[in-house]
Amino acid sequence: MNLTAVLLTGLLAGGVTCAAVQGGLLAGLITRQRAVTSATLPGSTRSTTSCSTAAPSTRWQAVIDDLFPVGGFLTGKLVSHTVLGGLLGALGSVVQPTVGTSAALQMVAGTAVVIFGLAQLGVPGLRRITIEPPQALRRLVLRSARSQAVFAPGLLGLASVLIPCGVTLSVEALALTSGSALAGAATMAVFVIGTSPLFAVLGYAARKAATAWRGRLALATGAVVVVTGLLTLNGGLELAGSPVAASRVMAAVAGPAPAPPAATVADGRQTVAISATSEGYTPALTQARAGLPTTLVIDSDQPAGCVRSFTIAAIGVQQILPASGRTRIDLGTLAPGTLAYACGMGMYTGTITAS
Repeated sequence: MNLTAVLLTGLLAGGVTCAAVQGGLLAGLITRQRAVTSATLPGSTRSTTSCSTAAPSTRWQAVIDDLFPVGGFLTGKLVSHTVLGGLLGALGSVVQPTVGTSAALQMVAGTAVVIFGLAQLGVPGLRRITIEPPQALRRLVLRSARSQAVFAPGLLGLASVLIPCGVTLSVEALALTSGSALAGAATMAVFVIGTSPLFAVLGYAARKAATAWRGRLALATGAVVVVTGLLTLNGGLELAGSPVAASRVMAAVAGPAPAPPAATVADGRQTVAISATSEGYTPALTQARAGLPTTLVIDSDQPAGCVRSFTIAAIGVQQILPASGRTRIDLGTLAPGTLAYACGMGMYTGTITAS
């Protein structure tokens, strides 16, 4: 297992794809914390002059205080993902979630993200939904402003393992196939470390901007979180092959599509060929003959992230595609109708129509 590649994946792709939802939730939480602190601390009414003449040590102390919530979030995220990686590695040889289970979890997570986003937007009835430590635990840290600033972001970091984003599911699949608790934990830990720089910048920027741009920042992050939650929810629907998934609704509205490429038939068996690249699966639509035993051949051309986690919900297929090479999947004898496939997050889809 190449941990350097995992680190680069987190640094170059994981942070960007996770920042929309997890970064939005973190920014919204920090904004609310800063608003409460500014309203309650006596020093919040200090003049601009007094701030500009503050001692360098005081200014550095303020910078450190601003970084505490970010540190809490990243620590919680690292802990939860490392533990998950260890569990996945240990259980990978005997247990693997079904496509239906993965789709259901993704739909639940997407719904939860939408609710959190609406709460950030101040939708009536949802405004009180916040991430706070339990009351008993909160009493232990009431005397420390820093502890209070760290705990809620820390809990969000711990809970971030339940919010799928971008390439995280593919890295989880890699941990699952490692067959070792240590290797699985190392895989997820290195991936999270790779995503940390971008989250640190986002969290610190949100902390500094919270007072001046409180309203606009809450609206912006809330809107991004809602949109990302809807995309996550739709990904679960796509993964499950639901007729109300966006791709199927759009196909129904658009009407009949041009004739898709046909499968090849030889010696009474047909072959459906598609390619997996960083941009998805091509061709996305393929025509096949019903009643014939069928083999799906997938040519991998450096697929990235979600594309490598190939699923067919209707027949329970889950396959991690190689970066390059050819993968053969026996589809059995096709019945008339449409067989849908998708990547592990439902972001990229395709269909095989048998008639």
